[in-house]
Amino acid sequence: MAELAGVSVKTVSNVVNGTVPVAEATRERVQRAVDELGYQPNVTARRLRTGRSGVIALAFPELPSPYFAELAVEVIAAARRVGITVLMDDTGGDPAAELRIASGLGDPMIDGVILSPLGLDRAALLSRSREIPLVLLGEADLGPVADRVHIDNVAGAREVTRHLLDEGYRRIAAIGWQDPAPRATAEQRLAGYREALADAGLPLDPELLPPVRAYFRPDGASAMRRLLRLPERPDAVFCFNDLLALGALRAAHEAGLRVPRDLAIVGFDDVEEAAYAIPSLTTVAPDKRLIAELAVRCLEERIERRYTGPGRRITPGFRVVVRESSTLAR
Repeated sequence: MAELAGVSVKTVSNVVNGTVPVAEATRERVQRAVDELGYQPNVTARRLRTGRSGVIALAFPELPSPYFAELAVEVIAAARRVGITVLMDDTGGDPAAELRIASGLGDPMIDGVILSPLGLDRAALLSRSREIPLVLLGEADLGPVADRVHIDNVAGAREVTRHLLDEGYRRIAAIGWQDPAPRATAEQRLAGYREALADAGLPLDPELLPPVRAYFRPDGASAMRRLLRLPERPDAVFCFNDLLALGALRAAHEAGLRVPRDLAIVGFDDVEEAAYAIPSLTTVAPDKRLIAELAVRCLEERIERRYTGPGRRITPGFRVVVRESSTLAR
């Protein structure tokens, strides 16, 4: 491979193992040689030599969700850039499945885990059968037992609600509250929505908070239909994720309403579909690539024992992407 790529054996090793940064042009030459020769690393030999396999596990609660699917692609790409292979699983939010993943699947070949938990609690996490390097993604705060990479949901919800207020909307509903057992996502995004209303001197109207069971398109459509049956319907709706917003858009269309002329709708997550909806959807955009890079970096530091301290809290930024669904010359 070194001869074909025109580089040293050490450079090939650095590229294949991801141990030392290599110039992009050089890395591409080596990768072409790897592909042409069909090289496959011997994971067992690597583990014997370095004590690591170069394999990590990645698990989300709902892989069919576009947000998780897009974030998974970014994590895999970030891991590949440093020579790490990713094994992926869908936990369905089951606490037992999440604990099994957090313990490394009982497989000594797994160097570490990136997990987005939904049902796992702190007590269960502390009972892990194997203390494997772990990075958590998302809203659930399980204490300093692991690093956690997450966006500021309260600030995101507050900013997108302020956008609606700045556009002149005043009767603003929210779709995404879960009753009687709200998840952390619902609690945090509701808090941001409430803060924005309070800052504008507006009361929280409980009838503008139709609860949902889950965060998919049918749930958003059903909640929107309930809002449209109110004696005084809202003039804008903040949905706690983009799938809820896309369902709400459909329900508004079926009711003969024009968005945003009759009703504004905004979402959260900036999934790819948001930009191609009709009208295109205003939404809160987390930096998925940065989230992935930070998660992989934190895990790599734990695996290599470059950091052994208490769990870190890392909060990448976001931006509100304003599109057609919320802007209108008023």
